[in-house]
Amino acid sequence: MAHDLLGKNFTPPDVRAKVTGRAQYAEDFRVDGMVFCKLLGSPYPHARVTGVDASAALAMPGVHGVLRAADVTSFPAPQDPILTDEPVYVGQPILAVAADTEELAADALEKIKVSYEELPFTVDPLASLYPGGEEARTNGNVANPGIDLKSYKWAAKDFADAGDGRLPTGAPIREWSFGDVEEGLKRAKLVLDESFVTAGLSHHSMEPRTALAYWQNGKCILHASSQSQSFPVPGVARLIGIEPQDLVFVAEFCGGGFGSKGGAYPIVAVPAHFAKKIGRPVMMRISRSEEYAVGSARSGFQGRIKIGFRADGRVTAIDLYIVQEGGPNTGFNDWLSAADAVSLVYQPPAMRFRGVPVLTNTPPRGPQRGPGQNQIAAAIEPLIDKAARALGVDRVAIRKINAPDDSAKLGAMQGGVTSAHLREALERGAERFGWTSRLARSGKQSGSKVIGIGVGTAFHPAGGNGFDGLVRLARDGKLYIHTGVGNLGTYSHTATSRVAAEVLKMNWDNCVVVRGDSRLHLPWNNGQFGSNTSFTMTRTNFAAATDAVAKLKEIAAKDLGGAPDDYEIGDETVHSRSDPAKKLTYAAAAQRAIELGGKFDGHEVADDLNAMTKASAAGVAGTGLIGVAKDSLPRTGTVPALAAGFIEIELDRETGKFTIVDYLGVADCGTVLHPQGLAHQTKSGAVMGIGLATLERHIFDPQNGLPGVVGLLQAKPPSYLDVPATMATDAVGIADPQNPVGAKGIGEPVQGCAAAALLGAISDALGGHYFNRTPVVTDMIVNAAAGRPPSHKPLQVNTA
Repeated sequence: MAHDLLGKNFTPPDVRAKVTGRAQYAEDFRVDGMVFCKLLGSPYPHARVTGVDASAALAMPGVHGVLRAADVTSFPAPQDPILTDEPVYVGQPILAVAADTEELAADALEKIKVSYEELPFTVDPLASLYPGGEEARTNGNVANPGIDLKSYKWAAKDFADAGDGRLPTGAPIREWSFGDVEEGLKRAKLVLDESFVTAGLSHHSMEPRTALAYWQNGKCILHASSQSQSFPVPGVARLIGIEPQDLVFVAEFCGGGFGSKGGAYPIVAVPAHFAKKIGRPVMMRISRSEEYAVGSARSGFQGRIKIGFRADGRVTAIDLYIVQEGGPNTGFNDWLSAADAVSLVYQPPAMRFRGVPVLTNTPPRGPQRGPGQNQIAAAIEPLIDKAARALGVDRVAIRKINAPDDSAKLGAMQGGVTSAHLREALERGAERFGWTSRLARSGKQSGSKVIGIGVGTAFHPAGGNGFDGLVRLARDGKLYIHTGVGNLGTYSHTATSRVAAEVLKMNWDNCVVVRGDSRLHLPWNNGQFGSNTSFTMTRTNFAAATDAVAKLKEIAAKDLGGAPDDYEIGDETVHSRSDPAKKLTYAAAAQRAIELGGKFDGHEVADDLNAMTKASAAGVAGTGLIGVAKDSLPRTGTVPALAAGFIEIELDRETGKFTIVDYLGVADCGTVLHPQGLAHQTKSGAVMGIGLATLERHIFDPQNGLPGVVGLLQAKPPSYLDVPATMATDAVGIADPQNPVGAKGIGEPVQGCAAAALLGAISDALGGHYFNRTPVVTDMIVNAAAGRPPSHKPLQVNTA
């Protein structure tokens, strides 16, 4: 389908503010009477606060108060608390101090005397599962969404039976299967039985989670760092202890979140509670080192997989076990998502999954770009290469023979998908990258340097439904598109809004995207996470704009005669199909909508709308023609975002360092909404994939639980020096049939496929040495090249 606006580049309305420095992030705001608060974090990985003496701090001129756990909303363990008297990781906030200046607040913290009772801790899930092993909490070591906190142990025999270097497979917390796994493995030409480790790592959000809060007329006004706009409001209100309608949530700009700021997070409520306690606006700025504690992190895996292959590379069966390191709180369901990803990407006729989510005294875990799907891509894709090498099958061919298509099935219930074109992405990428010719260079040496070639694939669910859209044709003839989409840096707030303009056949210069502040009457939209925005929010804008078109035609029929179906739209008018001169301009129709009232100007709305959308419609009622609707379009099956990455590197066997010569990422994302935005997503995802594969990790001392990475230098996200000067991108471009404009998301798997491709290229350069671990860092490469054993044990985690 040809589009006037979609698939075309545009200048996002907020980009000028970003590049000129005029964009206002949460910490840029100032309010009369504002004070600053600082947090006091725990020095221990697990302890109980037995006493606090803040008298010296409170006696300091300019200090306005101390906020304790008893002063804020509390939630049952193991939910992540706002403040706590039983910290379960180093740096967990115990209290906060407010003062006239940030420096004074920091000085006041030094005056506070806190006494602790140290408690047992663990930084290794397997150690915690062993009989008698320490547990992250006083009342348990296993929990996850939907899994209550409990104490859980394997038998010593489980560990003994596994032997050195193999993951024990004790009793799981969750298990599912389909097909005959044992038979599938039995008839396989090749069976790999491999254990693996993927490291936990910080989110590295460029903007720490700053927040400013104050109260006016019973409402809390909160400026926050959030990658979503409408979606966090109910959760943040719950943290503050108020109703959603009593929260003004301002999040116009966000300096990165990568999943950690998609919903409400506890620390954002500190300034709101403090402001209420002392009657002053409170600004909380989080330092970089504090961000490594409270800023969330990706879950780590200790896993084991048995995977059978036919002679041609087709997978016959998979048996997957994952032990998830979930931090000290409820964490996220990466382990479950990883299993679903394996089932989709390789389409095994039989599969069993088992797993256990174990708590550790490390920073809280939450969703990070491709949570579960990208870790498992980095773990399993190199094993696909290993199988290809053993079977004598091309590495692209083995992926194509297993790739999902429109008939693909996913997960325990073997549900369907809306569309899947990974095979086409592989074919397109292989041709453009010159896969066959590059393979001829694989393994070529020049001194200590050797060429490696890699390919990788990844998946993530990429769309939902059931949210609301709201548009307004005003008397000035302009279209105001109200969106609850946040500003996570991808410009999806505007790319998805252009669908409304497309449906209404608007000149884009006559459109205004309204966003970033809940006072601007925004609809209930999903959060900006999980690659869902392109699919989900194009549907809501389509629904709202379609409602507006129907009302335009009704108004024309009332004023000009005939039936609504006698009219069509174009050139920002609604006109008769048989007599184009018989028309109303959008501006005139907006005026008539106000005069007619009722459903036309937003005074009457459908009952199925979310309460937030109803309130927003009421807020703009009487200002023009209001298009407002819930997305009730049909959707059956998972919406899969799929991606393939191709890479060439030059690796130095003596230093363990490598240079990325070339990279190509290919996306299966349906209709491309914004080509430039897609290119940026694909490239930035690849950069994060480089970090996941070879740089970023948690390090914790098992003797005292102290972190070894609390800054950008130690944690080492990729810099310009770590990535290629140029990267290429492409897209399959086949529309998804269950989206009205054919779009689906892509933000997550473009990281996983790049990580997998890079790991494969490193192994290729080393002649087929597979590490079964991420990240693969320089000392590991040097040891492998020299034939020496690694410096870590096979299943060791949080290690340097």
